[in-house]
Amino acid sequence: MRRHTPRLTGLRRSAVPAFRGEARTAARAAAETRGARPRRRGAQPKVVALGGGMGLSASLAALRRITGDLTAVVTVADDGGSSGRLRQELGVLPPGDLRKALAALCGDDDWGQTWARVIQHRFQTEGDLHGHAVGNLLIVALWEQLGDHVQALDLVGRLLGANGRVLPMSAVPLELQALVKGHDPTRPEDVDTVRGQATVALTPGEVQSVHLVPHDPPAVPEAVEAVLDADWVVLGPGSWFSSVIPHLLVPELLEALTRTRARRVLSLNLAPQPGETEGFSPQRHVEVLARHAPKLALDVVLADEAAVPDREALAAAAKRVGAAVELAPVARTDGTPRHDPELLAAAYDRIFRMHGRIGPWR
Repeated sequence: MRRHTPRLTGLRRSAVPAFRGEARTAARAAAETRGARPRRRGAQPKVVALGGGMGLSASLAALRRITGDLTAVVTVADDGGSSGRLRQELGVLPPGDLRKALAALCGDDDWGQTWARVIQHRFQTEGDLHGHAVGNLLIVALWEQLGDHVQALDLVGRLLGANGRVLPMSAVPLELQALVKGHDPTRPEDVDTVRGQATVALTPGEVQSVHLVPHDPPAVPEAVEAVLDADWVVLGPGSWFSSVIPHLLVPELLEALTRTRARRVLSLNLAPQPGETEGFSPQRHVEVLARHAPKLALDVVLADEAAVPDREALAAAAKRVGAAVELAPVARTDGTPRHDPELLAAAYDRIFRMHGRIGPWR
């Protein structure tokens, strides 16, 4: 298909630096220095990022600053909000996390930022459109028009000028189920089954494990191919049980993650998430992931240096899955538990250089 570049009045594709603003720390200054130096053609690592929601968006916003060969593999178990309504009414994959990933891959120029805002825009009405995101409707419309999930997402990516590719982890809508201890406060020792990603994400009690329905969903072939062909695979950050671990529950995807020659980075959250990971330490995040995929080895566990109270315990948990720990300042300085894309990019870039091949990639 010949690529056609759409135009919007008043927009321009301006060349902008990968990193903006004044350096707040030495790490940020280093990030800007690296970002300003163009890589040689063919010298970029092939990176696959897995996750969903705002955690994956944060990782993609960082990774697009350091490589042009980037693929996002996105969970498709969301059943809340606009995605849940479209899924229930039309029987489609939930488009919300896919939309967020596409928005995160938009460039920092006028074109990219305008389209990012457009697809993230939600209608505020008294009618049936209330709460629907423009990007969700666009993605579903193209699915219906083209009959192909991957082709439709690639087309949206070209329209947006996205710096990477977005793929669903499976071609069928999935239901997330969790075994939760103390879900009913009146029965604190009982274990109940909680159904639905939106419910699991906010469940009271202690999540013991999660699984998917169907139990052996097919992986999207392009997602498997991307993992097998990658130089680096990044898992997390994000909602641990509802966005990160589900990728390990798709048999073909887990096999690819186990077989790939790529190095694997586990990027930890900045803080426990109310509900599903309430009270979790950084090392417990590593441990519960390992319980869901005991044969999966990791190479690096990345954590914010200020979010790790017990570095020895995290190092021990990482060592059990074959990984080294990298601590770096990756949080925003406004006090919110959100990743700073420039600082996170600097951390990823350093990991890729120090733990991978030096010089041209492939």
